[in-house]
Amino acid sequence: MGTVREPKPAKYFVALLCSDNDLLTALESELSSILGTIDGRTEAVLWTASKFYEQEMGSGLLRRFVSFSNLQSPQDLAPIKLKSQQIEDNFRTDGPGRRRANLDPGYLDAFKVVLASTKNASQRIYLGAGIYGEATLLYHDAAFHGLDYTYRDYLWPDTLAFFSRLRTRYLAQLRQLG
Repeated sequence: MGTVREPKPAKYFVALLCSDNDLLTALESELSSILGTIDGRTEAVLWTASKFYEQEMGSGLLRRFVSFSNLQSPQDLAPIKLKSQQIEDNFRTDGPGRRRANLDPGYLDAFKVVLASTKNASQRIYLGAGIYGEATLLYHDAAFHGLDYTYRDYLWPDTLAFFSRLRTRYLAQLRQLG
């Protein structure tokens, strides 16, 4: 029989999608108020993974990933997703369905990258409060690897490099904690 243990704290990140750099800056500020100091970010790159968001958010969308210095329990994922949805709502424009930003929080540990979602699917596990979790990248053979359902932008070379750097930073933080 195994021994019940609390997991090590996780390294949180958010994938941001919106239409302009000023909005990215405002969103990062809001996210910092709930997740702490940003300690890593990717360049904002043109979203080319799909046209899924264009009808609601327009074209010319930018994708950026940001990470946060504070390590937190993996069980905080559902509450963080709910808070990120509040931030999205705060930036909506007048009229139904006029979302200006998409915020997808997740966390990284030594073995995987986990995303939060409001949508159920065969690979997702219910976390509570209407939120599901999905292991979207797995770490083995000294690199992150996607699965059949992994979103394409998580497989972009720059995204995988970001998560590799984030994992290195995370492991160093764990060593400092003892």
